[in-house]
Amino acid sequence: MGTPRRRTEGPAKVTGTARYAAEYAVARPLHLHPILATVPRGRVTAIHTTAAEALDGVVAVLTTRDAEALADTADREFAVLQDDEIGFRGQYVAAVLADTSETARHGADLVRVTYDEDPFRARLDPDSGELYAPDSVNPAFATDSVIGDVSSALRDAPVTVDATYRTAMTHNNPMEPHASIVVWEPAGTGGRFTIFDSTQGVSATRRNVATVFGLDPGDVDVISPHVGGGFGSKGNMHANVVLACLAARRVPGRPVTYALTRQQMFSLVGYRTPTVQHVRLGASPDGRLTGLVHDVVEQTSRIKEFAEQTATYSRSVYAAPHRRTTHRLDPLDVPVPSWMRAPGECPGSFAAEVAMDELATACGLDPVELRIRNEPDADPESGKPFSSRHLVECLRRGVERFGWSRRDPTPRARLVDGWWTGTGVAAAAYPANRAPGSGATVRFHAPAAGGEEHWDVEIAAADIGTGARTVLGQIAADALDVDVDTVEVTVGDTAVPAATVAGGSSGTTNWGTAVVDAAQRFREKFGADPSDGDEADGTTPETDAAEHYAMSAFGAHFVEVAVHADTGEIRVPRMLGVFAAGRILNPTTARSQLLGGMTMGLSMALHEDSVMDPRSGHVVNHDLANYHIASCADVGEIDVEWIDEVDPHVNPMGSKGIGEIGIVGAAAAVANAAHHATGVRVRSVPITVDAFLG
Repeated sequence: MGTPRRRTEGPAKVTGTARYAAEYAVARPLHLHPILATVPRGRVTAIHTTAAEALDGVVAVLTTRDAEALADTADREFAVLQDDEIGFRGQYVAAVLADTSETARHGADLVRVTYDEDPFRARLDPDSGELYAPDSVNPAFATDSVIGDVSSALRDAPVTVDATYRTAMTHNNPMEPHASIVVWEPAGTGGRFTIFDSTQGVSATRRNVATVFGLDPGDVDVISPHVGGGFGSKGNMHANVVLACLAARRVPGRPVTYALTRQQMFSLVGYRTPTVQHVRLGASPDGRLTGLVHDVVEQTSRIKEFAEQTATYSRSVYAAPHRRTTHRLDPLDVPVPSWMRAPGECPGSFAAEVAMDELATACGLDPVELRIRNEPDADPESGKPFSSRHLVECLRRGVERFGWSRRDPTPRARLVDGWWTGTGVAAAAYPANRAPGSGATVRFHAPAAGGEEHWDVEIAAADIGTGARTVLGQIAADALDVDVDTVEVTVGDTAVPAATVAGGSSGTTNWGTAVVDAAQRFREKFGADPSDGDEADGTTPETDAAEHYAMSAFGAHFVEVAVHADTGEIRVPRMLGVFAAGRILNPTTARSQLLGGMTMGLSMALHEDSVMDPRSGHVVNHDLANYHIASCADVGEIDVEWIDEVDPHVNPMGSKGIGEIGIVGAAAAVANAAHHATGVRVRSVPITVDAFLG
């Protein structure tokens, strides 16, 4: 651990031999293409399938009229084709199965559906009379928190900030679309599913499919060794898997292939809710916070609640004796929101960190110094000591690396070749999550004649492009005290011990802990001279560390922005991220993850915006031609660094998660730099040219 190592599966990916979900060779596959609702609320009154069924090559048409009744529809997202009710535009109402994908698509075009439409709402309204407080926010945080007398603190504060911030609806858009190949093999009174799926958790998909179809989990095999990105959208199973399974049950023994189109992904596999965030800060003239309020309004689907934990970022980053955070949901007739990289902390940090920049301006303080002055001695919300916290070191190292001391604090003071230029900073924090539920097997193979010994490590983890195989192999090699090249890691298959989902920056913690446990049990059982075939199992044991410590990764973003004086065009010549995330287990893959998060933060700041037409409940820019993401032209130099630390409380490796900390605060740093460059305070993302042309 701690040494740079290229990804084990890298050669297979670059040579095209790594198989993704829709690429498995299966005999006589059928192809599925769905028909989606064209109204946002109402009910199906008729489905005309005759023309599609008459098309040569069409095998079956599934509709709400004849679909199999599912065993469990408590989760309404999974209640596919179970009734005629329409909850959002883009909901499944039928599907065509055919011998080729072209025929399936043609058949779907021939199906005619009529509806009775009901009144609907599809635009987030912070003043809606339907706003409500959820029971908790993702995954199980308190909806609201109140400490002290915040009203009095704000009233009496000599310096205040009172502003509203907005973040856009955004979609995950991994390069590999959500895709499945499903085979149903009847047997006796039941049967068995084999599912090749693009998922961040094969074990969770197995459980969900078993529940929905009333099966024993052992009758569901899920295989997903390679995943072409997920960013949270593949962390929860979605309705597409249920539809593919329904179709496979209609044609027993024949594989059904379903890969979502890019357009379908904008309706069916989650997205980040837009937010309206009201932040109020009170401080003494020296910049020390006395009161903090972070109130959030965001949307959810009327058919299924998802409450993003947006304000929780403000519960732990800065010291303030009086504080309040709240969440309210607006139930709309829209698709179901879900996880997107750094749920909660990502949009919440935008509002919190821009508000801190505004406070620095109001106090006449350097924004780095303001953050350092508000460094807490313990977690502000719980009072627990931090397991480790090096945010101040990240800020100070960034100041040194970025050349911050040369900064003229005056906004709109530097015009270079027609470009207003400025710099900005933002802090970052993301919780170090750990959960039980993962297992691992370690198995020894004695050397054959002339060969070498080797070790199998098996765990149903997900490698979504993060290099999980590689890092787990390094962890196993250290735990067993063997050469890492003798370790082979198997992931992404329910045939091996179950594992938690790749999400919440918890994968390496949960899976690595199970691997260490298995390795230790192996050595305890077989010592240093095992026999061929010896094996031992391990788990991620329960721990009470979270009861005693507040555990998070931290970081600091430094950004330079240039805004064209005539056109308002915005560019980012430089980005630097400095992070403290426990022991870095593989510098090569860690750098990739941190750069990826920062790039997504840049994309959030400059481009990403899923434009909902409130007249139709339809995301109109539902493809990569119109849904813009960051490109190389948007940034000149981007770099990362980390503080050396080992946190002994989160896991036995001393590491913390790194998949999400890179995006937290990045968009705020861009907005803060834009203010320094132009004097214009931008309180919403994405930042568009009209912000500077007024």
